[in-house]
Amino acid sequence: MTVSLLAGCAPAVVTDDSGTPPAPPANGTAQNNEGSAIKTMDLTAKDLEAPTYGEPDATALTVASGANDFAFRLSAALSKTTGDRNLICSPYSVWLPLAALVNATDDANKAKLLEALGAQGVSEADINSAASRMLYDLTNQRDKDFAKQYNDSSYTPYDPLQIANAIFVDNNVTLKQSFAQTFLDYYRGTAMNVDFSSSDAVDAVNQWASDNTDGLITDIVQSFDPQTIAAIANAIYFSDRWQWEFDPGSTVEDVFHAPSGDSSAHFMLREGDDQTYYEDDQIQAMPLTFTSGDGMYIILPKDGDATGLLSSMTNDYLNKIQNGSVSATGKLLLPRFTIESDVMDLKGTLTALGVPLFDEASAPLTGGVVEENINVWLSSALHKAMIQVDEKGTTAAAVTVMAMAGSGMVEPQPTAPFEMNCNKPFVFVLYGNTYDGGSQVLFTGIVNQP
Repeated sequence: MTVSLLAGCAPAVVTDDSGTPPAPPANGTAQNNEGSAIKTMDLTAKDLEAPTYGEPDATALTVASGANDFAFRLSAALSKTTGDRNLICSPYSVWLPLAALVNATDDANKAKLLEALGAQGVSEADINSAASRMLYDLTNQRDKDFAKQYNDSSYTPYDPLQIANAIFVDNNVTLKQSFAQTFLDYYRGTAMNVDFSSSDAVDAVNQWASDNTDGLITDIVQSFDPQTIAAIANAIYFSDRWQWEFDPGSTVEDVFHAPSGDSSAHFMLREGDDQTYYEDDQIQAMPLTFTSGDGMYIILPKDGDATGLLSSMTNDYLNKIQNGSVSATGKLLLPRFTIESDVMDLKGTLTALGVPLFDEASAPLTGGVVEENINVWLSSALHKAMIQVDEKGTTAAAVTVMAMAGSGMVEPQPTAPFEMNCNKPFVFVLYGNTYDGGSQVLFTGIVNQP
């Protein structure tokens, strides 16, 4: 597949590691925002790495498990600031661009970044490989390859999850070819030029966010700092129907016991035999499966403290819930809910989690993204997310802009029918399936008020 570094703006100027822009092909010039010709080039992306059936790749499993632990650490940190409000975030949308930036981080900070991402002890090449394998599974590339191989125009692969990565580069700097190639090969990242001194840059990033979230995230950036020379971004969009939809005729209005006081909510009902269910002394949990095979766990804390529950979640506990789930008879009452976050600046949160890229003094991205004589660091990390859950299914979206699995004890099957009434705060974890790492956490959140 050949991908031109062009996506709605002038294509990014690309330089090789020597700092010298390569000679453009005959048709390889484009106009920047001022109308002057800039040098550009076409890059050819290699195929995403396809996991082979057999034993999961051990290193990829380490990275995937670490990514889930990062997801819960980030969620825990954010939950401390929500109070009685709802929470929605996409930790994967934050993790993925940071993983890409491992390739641009200097040696003094690379190990710190890998540790913060839950990938301590792995190499730069390993995290790229793991990210590529995740994307292959999460975006259903195997079915796409099958359709392409057999030239079957009648078959459209099911694609409920869309993931996009991009880097926006100021007209006055050049993007290193090595980073551009790695970003394209392993993260399917595109690049484009903008003028960060103009409001056109804000418009370009917001339009890209809207285009890649079906218009759900449209206003993540209000302005860029005058020192901004580049911005790396991720967009994630998920929309799928339940494998077994709720019957709207069974939805009833009832009381939800919110931390701020009782309120009214519309509760969807699922009941019968063969419900996948988990219970221990702290929680009740049920997975709701989508037609694609992905799913969302609804996790109800028995003490009503959803914030405390999400703060204590780990990848190991998620594995315990999944491995300990049994087939049971019972019913779930779940309120319909829609949550949209404000734009969050994650700079302080990510710094507290050990991400070293915001240190202006050490400028850890110097020489890794653009020309070596420019000091480069992350100045901000903006994130916005939304989710809508109803009788038919779930739609969720998130955008991040940076301006730069385990086993558990199987619980005994309940001897009596269960009732899981989510009429008080609960946690949700939306996941996609991967071969190496199992359930990859995409979105997390707390419903304090439907």
